[in-house]
Amino acid sequence: MAASIIDGKEIAARRREQVRVRVAELKTRGVTPGLAVVIVGEDPASEVYVRMKEKACAEAGIYSEKHVLAADTSQSELLGLVGQLNARDEIHGVLVQLPLPDHIDEDAIIEAILPDKDVDGFHPISVGKMVIGQETFLPCTPHGVMVLLEESGVDLKGKEAVVVGRSNIVGKPVALMLLSKHATVTICHSRTEDLPGVCRRADVLVVAVGRPEMVKGDWVKEGAVVIDVGVNRTDDGLVGDVEFDAAAKRASAITPVPGGVGPMTIAMLMENTRVSAMRHAGLE
Repeated sequence: MAASIIDGKEIAARRREQVRVRVAELKTRGVTPGLAVVIVGEDPASEVYVRMKEKACAEAGIYSEKHVLAADTSQSELLGLVGQLNARDEIHGVLVQLPLPDHIDEDAIIEAILPDKDVDGFHPISVGKMVIGQETFLPCTPHGVMVLLEESGVDLKGKEAVVVGRSNIVGKPVALMLLSKHATVTICHSRTEDLPGVCRRADVLVVAVGRPEMVKGDWVKEGAVVIDVGVNRTDDGLVGDVEFDAAAKRASAITPVPGGVGPMTIAMLMENTRVSAMRHAGLE
């Protein structure tokens, strides 16, 4: 069996075009979505990601601004900036790029962002609403995973889904989203007994651990759908958390790295910002 490739670039481009069209419609009604991104210090990966966000905003017609703060910025100074952005009517999304320097409490910063501007979907209120199934901003990467599955025609109802990784950013939220679509979900982690055996049960296998090619090809059930969230830089280039070539011989569909989940994260951020603008304008 040769797996079909789930093309995240193509799906993300289609979603971003939908956002562009809807933003143009909003502008005819006097509403321009606005996103403010805050970056503290000089993390190269964060800087690349922020530039990608700026480009995506420009293409979508979303107003964006970037606030670059020194690495020694105090927590109180950062909280002050977040408060200013919360108060500005033309800003509909506030995003503080993670990770933050060690002297700043990330939880305190996330909680300071107004839930109705929390386009990253990390605020405890956003997470709580997601848990109980209320409408809220979904975190962008897990939401992107769900869109990839939907666009690929994967029916999750009654399927066994295995999530490898239990982070607050990907593992836990994607497990909840899979559960909301009526999958039977197992979350695995470093202490899971017989991890290969658990993975082999999965009709849908989502891997987000940040370890290059940790999940081997023979851990994949014949005909499974594999979503690889990991992006790891190695001497041979970028690789995912799944041993791609071997897994692709067993899976029915699989995401590549790069070009799978990655492009979806920014596409979902653009969508969340558009939705936030509509809500603030009373149009949804």
